[in-house]
Amino acid sequence: MRVLPVILIVCGVLAVSDGAKILAVFSMGAHSHFTLGFKLAKELADRGHDVTLINAYPQKTPIKNLKEISVAEMRIIMDEQKKGLFDMGTMTYLGQLRWVSNMGNFYTDHVLKNKDVQKLLNSNEQFDLVLMEDFVNKAMTIFAHRFNCPLIILAPGPTTVFNNDLFVNPSPSSYVPNFLANFGSSMTFWQRLKNTYYDIVGQLFLHYVLLPEQDAILKEAVPNAPDLKSIIYNASLMLTASHISLRDAAPLQPNIKEIGGYHVGPLKQLPKDLQEFLDNANEGVIVFSMGSNLKSADFPKAKKDAVLKTFANMKQKVLWKFEDDLPEKPDNLKIMSWIPQQEVLAHPNVILFITHVGLLGTIEAIYHGVPLLGLPVFWDQEKNIEEAVLKGFGLKISFPELNVDNFAWAVNELVSNPKYRQTAKTRSKIMHDQPVKQMDEAMFWIEYVIRHKGAPHLRSPGLNLRWYQLHLVDVALFVLSSITVLFVGIFCACKRVFSGKHEKSKKE
Repeated sequence: MRVLPVILIVCGVLAVSDGAKILAVFSMGAHSHFTLGFKLAKELADRGHDVTLINAYPQKTPIKNLKEISVAEMRIIMDEQKKGLFDMGTMTYLGQLRWVSNMGNFYTDHVLKNKDVQKLLNSNEQFDLVLMEDFVNKAMTIFAHRFNCPLIILAPGPTTVFNNDLFVNPSPSSYVPNFLANFGSSMTFWQRLKNTYYDIVGQLFLHYVLLPEQDAILKEAVPNAPDLKSIIYNASLMLTASHISLRDAAPLQPNIKEIGGYHVGPLKQLPKDLQEFLDNANEGVIVFSMGSNLKSADFPKAKKDAVLKTFANMKQKVLWKFEDDLPEKPDNLKIMSWIPQQEVLAHPNVILFITHVGLLGTIEAIYHGVPLLGLPVFWDQEKNIEEAVLKGFGLKISFPELNVDNFAWAVNELVSNPKYRQTAKTRSKIMHDQPVKQMDEAMFWIEYVIRHKGAPHLRSPGLNLRWYQLHLVDVALFVLSSITVLFVGIFCACKRVFSGKHEKSKKE
């Protein structure tokens, strides 16, 4: 009998019996980000908590214990921002940081100025906890300050240069790759040098660009708000939408918990025509999707033609998320404007997932043991597929480099070589082999923070230190100064002794 799951369930039942009031802030107008927040909010509501959810995708059917504050206008605003995503992958590291921070500033400003959000901020509401996504929106920590309650943040990925500081989480540049790096933890000297550069530039950008800009946004939307730096370090816990089955081991503070995969399931029934398409694929099915933010219909003609030519020569069936008509499609290709991705990847006939390598789709592929062909476009997608390649369950073609030759070779290699699917199944076993399900662990820690009034005992003492104390700069300077004084003293003493002997010899 496993004791831990029983303890977690008992604790969960005790917490639910005295339901808490929770404010969940997941306001970005991107469906993948909404999915992460909605899954947690709905589960909390189902467990008896009173949840208020600020989001851009309000539900048509009311959900028990869940009240929504709509910022649906963010979807229109974000659609304009998304038009530049295909160009983002050609930007420098600093250029990508700048592009994403501009987007974050834009949507943070609009959300905080939303009339219903302003009404909430100026209300007499009381909450026991604020749960919010942390993605270039630091100003939204004002909710926890305003309602004087603990804060839990959800990182839509692993720990990064943008959130490690909040918990003094160590991230050595020597073996923890930056989230925008295109290499793994076993780095060459030049990769370690590049990784160090990425981390230092990221830290400088965070503290001298992003935080001041977010602070200005906060002061404009909430005139009596405190300085942002005085409230962002008060988070009690961070949940990360990452998992050890995808990336290499890295340090984590006790108040940082990996729950990647919690958004998977429960699976719904597939539409009849799609179910039959998958069931009748005796040679297997290749699934192709560029996610919710990128559109395959926007592919340049040369790249679209390369994809179609390759698929036409395959004996497998192909399911492609394509958002427009495609008259020239081959007979083995089925297109849909939206794919129930989790349910499709769970089908036993699916043998390959071609993807932009967004984190959620990558996790779903690992969860169901499906190998990947990654076509990374921007942000963490390059890193996600690099991890898959290094671990042996994927291949990579950077989107700008996609052509008929490399695409056809990669698809045929992944389909015909069984090692990729075997490795994907191994990674899937790692994801599934844990004492409790990811969602149950998330619920336990959320309720734990509520029960323990913010769980201050999990807080790192490092948060009480200044940066030069944390990194032992003062100690290093003291030791260096002491050694310098010692050597200067020895030098002066030796000089005096030898000078005295020289004078004595001259007199003699």
